[in-house]
Amino acid sequence: MEDYDEEMEITEKKYLRGEAADLKVHNDKKLKGQLAIREKLYSISAKASAKTEKYLGPTEGGCLEPEGFEKLYRISQSSILTEVPILSARNQYDIVLPDFGPYSLDFTASGRYMTVAGRKGHLAIVDMKDMSVIKEFQVRETVRDVVFLHNELFFAAAQKKYPYIYNRDGTELHCLKEHGAVLKLQFLRNHFLLASINIFGQLHYQDVTTGVMVGNFRTGHGRSDVMRVNPFNGVVAVGHSRGTLSMWKPTSSAPLVKMLCHQGAITALAFHSNGHLMATSGMERKIKIWDLRKFDVLHTISGHAKTMDFSQKGHLAAATGSFVQVLRDFSGSQSDSKYMTHSIAKGYQAQKVAFRPYEDVLAIGHSMGWSSILIPGSGEPNFDTWVANPYETSKQRREKEIHSLLDKLPPETIMLDPTKIGSVKPTRKKGKPSKQEREAEIEAAIEEAKSITIKKKTKGRSKPSRIAKKKQEAIKNAKRPFIEQEEHEDKLSKTKRKRVTEDTELPKSLQRFARNKKATE
Repeated sequence: MEDYDEEMEITEKKYLRGEAADLKVHNDKKLKGQLAIREKLYSISAKASAKTEKYLGPTEGGCLEPEGFEKLYRISQSSILTEVPILSARNQYDIVLPDFGPYSLDFTASGRYMTVAGRKGHLAIVDMKDMSVIKEFQVRETVRDVVFLHNELFFAAAQKKYPYIYNRDGTELHCLKEHGAVLKLQFLRNHFLLASINIFGQLHYQDVTTGVMVGNFRTGHGRSDVMRVNPFNGVVAVGHSRGTLSMWKPTSSAPLVKMLCHQGAITALAFHSNGHLMATSGMERKIKIWDLRKFDVLHTISGHAKTMDFSQKGHLAAATGSFVQVLRDFSGSQSDSKYMTHSIAKGYQAQKVAFRPYEDVLAIGHSMGWSSILIPGSGEPNFDTWVANPYETSKQRREKEIHSLLDKLPPETIMLDPTKIGSVKPTRKKGKPSKQEREAEIEAAIEEAKSITIKKKTKGRSKPSRIAKKKQEAIKNAKRPFIEQEEHEDKLSKTKRKRVTEDTELPKSLQRFARNKKATE
């Protein structure tokens, strides 16, 4: 209690307006009373500000710190569980449903709700605040992927033949037959676009507000089940079986970027929340961290991953088989090193990993259900209620939905560098005119010279032969500046060519001829 009082006193001093006024100096009773009231108000205001900072102010995120030669990745979940509060300990659990797996999962932007989909048709929505199941039902056919739409009221499931959209009560709302048999789904929150890739390698973009199919493209690289959206610019990346990665936008039938990332097939893909970092995993057992600003490899890690995901604080989770590892950048140089490891029960096969927003929690969907483990320091400790509010009411949710629809971005705003939106296009420098443009200018000058009216003169000076001679001279004068300019350009190109040939160093076998040539000159 004493420590708490001392801490509050130190915080109060930050908000006090200097030292209190000395009331004994003043003899005026009215002035003394006014100053006393004012000092009392200052004290109350400082105490209120200190309490606000203590209980409502931004908190700092924690993390595991080693002692001496201790290795962080050797710390188990059971040892973490004994040190965390009861509310945090509730986030560590295992749900075993061996008859419906493997499971894929997805979180809302606030991290309040989670939807899970079993391969054998089990769909459910879970409220993560009190760990209660809102709705679960069985569709009785294969479900390959699931994703939330703009909020927890709607989600899309990629089923055997077509993707379907359901509400939180389990009612089927739409069957999207144009997408075909979909392998992966992604939702672009700012554009209200549902992106999917099917078994034939076709990429579809559909606007969920109007139902219009915005884009339908063939990737040209066959079947692929590796697809993620960049949260920074809305560009969708697709990994292919030959180690190439292509980036797409809904208004272009050709990929924006096509890059060779691995020697083998790409098995997993993830984007950092800032949009500048990308992680890829290949069949040659290598995980690469890419800088998308220059499309260069920052770091290569040995290992294999079937699924990957970045947290809000930049932790990278990679899972393969029954082993999950979390990488973290300790030095700030984008050189990720091992932070934590976790082994699921032997025989379980990880299907998907996803960090829960605003919580230090990693959810793992595997062949026997799904699990949740604690990763200290992975989540953002402070949430912005204007962006994502885990405690929003139904009225706030409706208002937010209306605002997000009004702020919906058109598909044309999806580009590699969204900072160019709203900028002024620079004036293009006038380049060298082409041959056709130069010929057109010469013809225009000749026509202008021919159209000149020649003044008639007396005493035989206006004979037809003299008029024709004057017109020929006018045409020559019109052509002269173009001929002189062409000669000047030819002269410059010859001198430039001569300088280049002199500067180029000849091979040793030919240098003796160059010396003889100079000597003869």
